[in-house]
Amino acid sequence: MSSPPHILVLAAGASRRLGQPKQLVKLAGRPALHVVVSNAVAVAGHAVTVVVGAHAKELTHLLAHSPASVIVNRHWEEGMASSLRFAVASLPPGCQAAMVLLGDQVALTADDLKRLVSAWKGEESMIAASVYDQRVGVPAIFPRMCFSELAELRGDQGARMVLERNNYRLVRVPMANAAIDLDTPEDLAMLNERFQRAGSPYGQEN
Repeated sequence: MSSPPHILVLAAGASRRLGQPKQLVKLAGRPALHVVVSNAVAVAGHAVTVVVGAHAKELTHLLAHSPASVIVNRHWEEGMASSLRFAVASLPPGCQAAMVLLGDQVALTADDLKRLVSAWKGEESMIAASVYDQRVGVPAIFPRMCFSELAELRGDQGARMVLERNNYRLVRVPMANAAIDLDTPEDLAMLNERFQRAGSPYGQEN
């Protein structure tokens, strides 16, 4: 059985639609990126790498006491593909699999991520992908054999392209929480209401 996947959190965007750094907005008193990274750390411990770009100084400071590693993608303006390439290139030698997670997937819980790992089962020829809105997407676990495909992405292409190209090797995991975005002020208001109603960030309910 392969070792557990290293988790790559992509958080380099400028949040132009939201009008403020989405990684820093507070949800039930905690910065959004802190919620996401805490869930990743609960699953993978120190095997977590966060890619920042825009707002790099503030986000690096935010995660100064986290077990996660923080790397700065200075070409973040190219789009998500540049962060994916940078993240994959940063993986430790011998890494057999990586989970790709977006820095604004704040509604996901550590249990969601653990379900993905359990479904993957360490299979070196299989990809475990979340399913929401009737499509496959991230978070998803890519075995080492997919790293070169991820590294070939360009522009604003995300990992979904690699998932769709490899649909015959997918293990699909329904994950409604992955569909909840933090892109607009309306999204933020809805998420804050849900977090407040829960009494704590989703990542702390488990």
